[in-house]
Amino acid sequence: MSETNFLAQIAEKKIVPVVKLDYADQAQPLGEALCSGGLPVAEITFRTDAAEESIKTMKKEFPEMTVGAGTVVNAEQAKRAVDAGAAFLVSPGISRPVIEFALDNHLPVFPGICTPSEVMIAMEYGLPVVKFFPAGQYGGLSTIKALAAPFPTIKFMPTGGINASNILDFLAFDKVIACGGSWMVKDSFIREGNFDEITRLTAEAVALAH
Repeated sequence: MSETNFLAQIAEKKIVPVVKLDYADQAQPLGEALCSGGLPVAEITFRTDAAEESIKTMKKEFPEMTVGAGTVVNAEQAKRAVDAGAAFLVSPGISRPVIEFALDNHLPVFPGICTPSEVMIAMEYGLPVVKFFPAGQYGGLSTIKALAAPFPTIKFMPTGGINASNILDFLAFDKVIACGGSWMVKDSFIREGNFDEITRLTAEAVALAH
């Protein structure tokens, strides 16, 4: 899939669930819950050792899903994510080795930014979209609007502090392509096996965003 088509797909979905899985056997029921809720996309964070196997499982069990890797902080993690089948990479900050690895492998990458200087680094690589993180702590939508003014070609995927009560404010701004969020895939729901609640909240989120 070309990057243009991929970005159009993300823009159409409007929400990217940010998922932390402690055990790979949680990937199948979680993928089922997200698909049942009408949101076949997941950013599996590399915060746990289960990330690689979880990406493999989700890709195998749900080929219709768009599964990427999040919290990718170095090129070694990026390679492991790609080998597992990740369709995109997300970083919490700017890492030139991660960006370069992604570009060399023709993979969409969303580096985390919160300053003009970081946006300019992303622009050096010709990246069209950056992750604004952590959105809640760095001024939210007002900061995104301030950053968008001098960088009109850049779009943003805010993550961190996004929830059902504020997502529409972010999505209403034309420079926001989609929002990352974890309110529908909370650690506690996954830990307790409460996948019905994940399906319910996901369906609510999809209806709200659209």
